Amino acid sequence: MSQEVVDEREAATEEGIDSAKEANENKLKERKMSWAKLRRVDSFNLEAGQVSTGGGHSSKVDWRRTLILAFQSMGVVYGDIGTSPLYVFSSTFTDHKIENKDDIIGVLSLIIYTIVLVPMLKYVFIVLRANDNGDGGTFALYSLICRSARVGLIPNDQPEDRQLSNYRLDTPSNQLRRAQTIREKLENSKTSKIVLFLITILGTSMVIGDGVLTPCISVLSAVSGISSLGKDAVVGISVAILIVLFSVQRFGTDKVGLSFAPIILLWFTFISGIGLYNLFKYNPGVLRAFNPGYAVDYFRRNGKKGWISLGGVVLCITGTEAMFADLGHFNIQAIQISFSGIVFPALLAAYSGQAAYLTEFPGEVEHTFYNSIPDPLYWPTFVIAVAAAIIASQAMISGAFAIISQSLSLGCFPRVKVVHTSAKYEGQVYIPEINYLLMIACVIVCVGFKTTEKIGNAYGIAVVAVMVITTCMVTLIMLVIWKTSIWWIALFLVVFSSIEAVYLSSVLYKFKQGGFLPLAFSFVLMVVMGVWHYVHKERYMFELRNKVSSDYIRDLTANPHINRVPGIGLLYSELVQGIPPIFPHFIANVPSIHSILIFVSIKNIPISKVALEERFLFRHVEPRDYRMFRCVVRYGYKDLIERPKEFEQQLVENLKEFIRHESYISEARMGEQSEQMTEPMNLQHSTILVNDGIVGRSGRLSTIHVVESQQQNHPCVSSGSTQSIQVDSKLTNSFSKMVTSPIQGAEEEMQIIQKAKEKGVVYLLGEAEVVAEENSSLFKQIAVNYAYSFLRKNFRQGEKVLEIPRARLLRVGMTYEI
Repeated sequence: MSQEVVDEREAATEEGIDSAKEANENKLKERKMSWAKLRRVDSFNLEAGQVSTGGGHSSKVDWRRTLILAFQSMGVVYGDIGTSPLYVFSSTFTDHKIENKDDIIGVLSLIIYTIVLVPMLKYVFIVLRANDNGDGGTFALYSLICRSARVGLIPNDQPEDRQLSNYRLDTPSNQLRRAQTIREKLENSKTSKIVLFLITILGTSMVIGDGVLTPCISVLSAVSGISSLGKDAVVGISVAILIVLFSVQRFGTDKVGLSFAPIILLWFTFISGIGLYNLFKYNPGVLRAFNPGYAVDYFRRNGKKGWISLGGVVLCITGTEAMFADLGHFNIQAIQISFSGIVFPALLAAYSGQAAYLTEFPGEVEHTFYNSIPDPLYWPTFVIAVAAAIIASQAMISGAFAIISQSLSLGCFPRVKVVHTSAKYEGQVYIPEINYLLMIACVIVCVGFKTTEKIGNAYGIAVVAVMVITTCMVTLIMLVIWKTSIWWIALFLVVFSSIEAVYLSSVLYKFKQGGFLPLAFSFVLMVVMGVWHYVHKERYMFELRNKVSSDYIRDLTANPHINRVPGIGLLYSELVQGIPPIFPHFIANVPSIHSILIFVSIKNIPISKVALEERFLFRHVEPRDYRMFRCVVRYGYKDLIERPKEFEQQLVENLKEFIRHESYISEARMGEQSEQMTEPMNLQHSTILVNDGIVGRSGRLSTIHVVESQQQNHPCVSSGSTQSIQVDSKLTNSFSKMVTSPIQGAEEEMQIIQKAKEKGVVYLLGEAEVVAEENSSLFKQIAVNYAYSFLRKNFRQGEKVLEIPRARLLRVGMTYEI
């Protein structure tokens, strides 16, 4: 019986020890979780957690505001497609003869269904959904793909970027094996990344080319209303209007923008009213064109000639891409309302009226639009037509400026001066160098081609090529990002790629008759953008391979010959991981360091905007008492880089905020450690961890459990394990005193930073001359040593782009061999 009692007591003792162990382990797990949250005192994680809840452009807007935006979009978006009735029929019937009146109905049927299928169905109801936080265009599509799959050519991705409020994607297709497989193939294939980038810059180049062709064809066709003066006079007046148009670009469109919408609305009222007048006066029977059979019969009668004429028909949808590209100023509902309610019916009425007029006067196809205007309305319509043409030109010129500005932010275009002309609309920019290049190109095209027919041949290629690229990229977005059935994706791709392929083959047939022009423009722009981005990427890779080691920094802090000068030094670099190789070169030439040194990296994120509270990320450079920091400043492709005074203020305030938050986390960590050290342990259950007979000043040693974190330099233990550490009670007391020191230290650090700012901020820029290695291929040597060198010397330098005051600028040159 006594043996049973002993066994029960031993069992109870073992059970008590086990329960104590279990409780101890649970406590340790809780502590480990709290440590895991705080284990990395690193603002690249800390700041990223402070996200705003603001939405993008596409956030919900009340209907009154939507209707106002729909009205305003009339003047910005639809000038190009609205002026198409000036030249579509004359560009379709290029020989200016109509042998069969049914051909008129056939062409009208093609026009109707082209407008229904491409602008209405594809863009208004599908493509507009593929926006980047409310912004549209080729770069918006590329940025969406880059965020979903790591397909960027420059390896500067950081996990913190995905915490940005505008970066996050709703990706329900993550659960689909299809999306994951495609994403992995894109990320693992260098060829796919390069092809995607080339497609993007091709589409961008085509849109910039539109900035040349749209002013030419719009103004020339509008001025042709006074053709009685002769062709040379029409060309001369058109050139004069174009020169004036480009000359006033520097004033911006903000002030005159208010008049754009009423003028374009008046223009649509005129063309729809004149169209309805002609329709009911001459031949309402042309409405049979809504039967697509007439389009089929048109091809049966005309064969190859009918296929070639599609190059003129496609001009009825010029400017369609503007609905998507200019989405950032409006919202999806506004574009849908304005196109469906005003533009679409007005265009149908205008084309139907012209077709009805041609059935009565088939010989007047060369000047269909102006000849069909009733006499009392002729001059008012002419004036409004010229105004509408100028507005259409203005929209495309501004669009070209905005796209180049976005290209700059992604490192795809040489540095140019970007002037923001509107405090109200951040997308309205003016680029002097590009403006004058576009003006010269427009004048040359206008004088060289003289007629809208030849310019139309060139224009068609640019229009259709951008649409094909948009179809391919939206299909990829459907596959990778959207939760879309594969059958719907296949239907979208087959239908629209088939339509656009037929149109593309037709416009390419006229390559020799002017179709070469946009391709030549695009080729030159793609070479410029491709070479610049290639060297930009190689420079980054060189800096990444040759970044400064931590041993060099430690040796630098111990070097007595390095002087510390008062003030803040900002050393600029594109490198986001580590310290750039230009830094030792600075020290070798100027053996001094500012009391506060910050390695600043301007990083462009593939989103349209980065919230100000999420822009700055900081990290200490060890040793901490040397007061060196790394800072990544993140911008979206539509964000403005602040002026130096404003930028310095934001940077210093965010740095102080970083130190304050870091101090709070350090205090929490030390408080946790202190609690562990001072916590009384039950000696009955801790005897297995304490060595008997070892006594400190207090008569025994405290035994504590420490869960190792990734930042500690203690001997490594496995995750979840414990280590027995013996600490004298005197150390415990001194450790508890350290808990309050971080706050005091933080205030002192912030005062030091503020005083350094008051002493002045100096900008340190490395002028890296990039050359190809001696054993490089001939192509690489030409691209780097000649093409890139030419672009770099003839475009703006970094300090001019950042508007750095020359009195506070220090430059040191260095050669990179890539």
